[in-house]
Amino acid sequence: MISNNNTNNRECLTIGRIAPDFTAITTQGPITMSQFRGKWVLFFSHPGDFTPVCTTEFIAFGQLYPEFEKRNVQLLGISIDSNPSHLAWLYDIQQFTGIQMPFPLIADRDAVVARLYGMVNPDRIYEQSVRDVFIIDPAQRIRAILTYPATNGRNMYELLRLIDALQISTEYSVATPANWMPGDPVIIPVAQTYEGLLERVNDPENMECLRWYLCYKDYDDLQSNNIEDINQDSVEDINT
Repeated sequence: MISNNNTNNRECLTIGRIAPDFTAITTQGPITMSQFRGKWVLFFSHPGDFTPVCTTEFIAFGQLYPEFEKRNVQLLGISIDSNPSHLAWLYDIQQFTGIQMPFPLIADRDAVVARLYGMVNPDRIYEQSVRDVFIIDPAQRIRAILTYPATNGRNMYELLRLIDALQISTEYSVATPANWMPGDPVIIPVAQTYEGLLERVNDPENMECLRWYLCYKDYDDLQSNNIEDINQDSVEDINT
């Protein structure tokens, strides 16, 4: 049982912060968070081994693992169960599905890492790690944080979509609109000066501007043109 007297550190972990480093025992041996520098990391927690919703999630992660690999994404799971419990559960999944989990699952029995990332549910007497997702970029900066209830599994295709959006925003300093899917137009950062505003209005430069502050560019044009020729602002300046 995990004590409720420990301070929850979630308020310290926000988008843009460096992901805290740690060393942990996993189903693939000892790891550190920092060893994954240079890769995107999808760090996710689950409430418990041998539970139905978590089992469906691990099956889905295993089935879609090649899609995460294509995107240079390292999957990394965690719960407060023991390493023997993890091994037995993953072996059971392999026995009835044929899927062998190709990513490590952290055994965080004392909830050291779970507390570090604010993954411990403070509303339970017998604590569990909640269903959290941290998407961390190659510089080890936290780029997205998502939390799901224990009763509802995550949508892996939405996680892949969000990773695609974050990667294109990072590479080209653009934003993505609501309901964006790979291949859809992207949003160019808003002009920061009145002169720049007028340039957008009078010479949109292969952009489609619904308003001076809402300009789209075709996805295919990002690779054929230098995006910096039309925008010198960073993606952090985009008013979403």
